[in-house]
Amino acid sequence: MRQTLRTIDAHVGGQPVRLIVDGVPPLAGRTMASKRESLTRQADYVRRMAVLEPRGHADMCAAMLTEPVTTGSNAGLLFLQRDGFIALSGHSVVGAATIAIERGLVLASGESLTFDTEAGPVQVRARVQPRGEATRVDSVVFTGVPSFVLDAGRPLRLGSRDLRVDVAFGGVFYAIVDTEAVGVPLDVTRLPDLMRIAMEIRDAVKGGFAHPAGQQTSALGGVMFTGAPNDPEAHLRGVTIFAGGSVDRSPCATGTAALMAVLDAMGLLGASDTFVHESITGSLHRGRIAGRTMLGEVPAIVPEIEATAWITGEHTLLADEDDPFRHGFDLARPESV
Repeated sequence: MRQTLRTIDAHVGGQPVRLIVDGVPPLAGRTMASKRESLTRQADYVRRMAVLEPRGHADMCAAMLTEPVTTGSNAGLLFLQRDGFIALSGHSVVGAATIAIERGLVLASGESLTFDTEAGPVQVRARVQPRGEATRVDSVVFTGVPSFVLDAGRPLRLGSRDLRVDVAFGGVFYAIVDTEAVGVPLDVTRLPDLMRIAMEIRDAVKGGFAHPAGQQTSALGGVMFTGAPNDPEAHLRGVTIFAGGSVDRSPCATGTAALMAVLDAMGLLGASDTFVHESITGSLHRGRIAGRTMLGEVPAIVPEIEATAWITGEHTLLADEDDPFRHGFDLARPESV
């Protein structure tokens, strides 16, 4: 017996996105959370095949189209990573929207789409150009979920060093810290050091975080290091290291939203300003504040993030029943090998 997944791959600012378009069994559930639970119970091999080695890699992320769960939405999106699922992945939204429009996978009115996610509905506007008989998506602007600062200047002790991090939400919770505070420059050659410090910060920031509009608590999704940009157009440079150890090559869209919430709370981001965020690979995301709201007593911004994706390939992933690695492995987790 052979299991088969069909995917279309893209990258957003150097960050790979693998959109699963066929080979997934029907998922039960009237919410995106219940669909994710259904996938986890019945077919977690889909995530493992698509994301883990030998068909993926440690920093691969994937998205999967589902039936929508909200009236007016075009489709649902689930986001798959090496260590499980994430409620919202901004670069995956950009990649999925680009693929869906260029390949005609989703029925849409014009270039606007609404995706249901576990974090809530996400609205997308695509800027397209005709190229012969084909359609090219030049960029995608998506309206993120309300983003806010939960804990500004939270004190942490790492070894002999005291530092402060801002815990903010942009779809998931991030700990945001300036690289000067940790004493490591924001440079590709120092990524191993930043990854080690990110894991230390993750372990030091204990417990879950409560969203003011919900009852459940969420763990820290990632650590973002910020520093001075290299690109003269950018305002800040950053790299996000997710809780499982994966490194985002793009500026991280949900992380950019969380960072914008921090800058806004500091009075450094005006309503008409465009914030340009540079990644460790030099790619750029552009963000602006589209609106403001309150989550209980917590003020939040409604961010818009713009980014561009490029399709890199179409693949059929195969897993034979006698393949010992048919469902993938993760060297960071010896029990998976």
